Amino acid sequence: MDKLLLQQQVCQRLEADLALLVAAAETARQAATHEESKAENKYDTRGLEASYLAAGQSRRVEEIRRALNAWRTLQLRAYDDASGIQLGALIWLEDATGRQQCLLLGPDGAGLKLQHDGQEVVLITTQAPLGHQLLGRGPGDEVKAGPATWQILRAE
Repeated sequence: MDKLLLQQQVCQRLEADLALLVAAAETARQAATHEESKAENKYDTRGLEASYLAAGQSRRVEEIRRALNAWRTLQLRAYDDASGIQLGALIWLEDATGRQQCLLLGPDGAGLKLQHDGQEVVLITTQAPLGHQLLGRGPGDEVKAGPATWQILRAE
């Protein structure tokens, strides 16, 4: 599997999310400062609510910008037995029932699901308990995710 193509997919998805959020944040900012949002009495909170929404969306824009920058600057390296699984690794796991999953350990963007050659690849970060456990491990090692135990089949 081509990790560079996966990295490009992540960046494209984050760029698309960023464009949507920038537009939404601007719309919310305009709503918050629009004359119609001015309170008509002490119980009218439209303007205040719109300003909270604009602030929250602006924070999310910055989070996505940081994630995008982290992914753009991530140096993808081949798996090395000496250092084990590191940031940028592609990992295949299998549980006791034979169920398999493919993970991409990244700097940000956890939960994002990608498709590559008909295979679903789930993005996880080292902040997740499973992602943290994977660091330094290698094929044949076991990790726990909730009640399930997963064996590392391979890493790239």
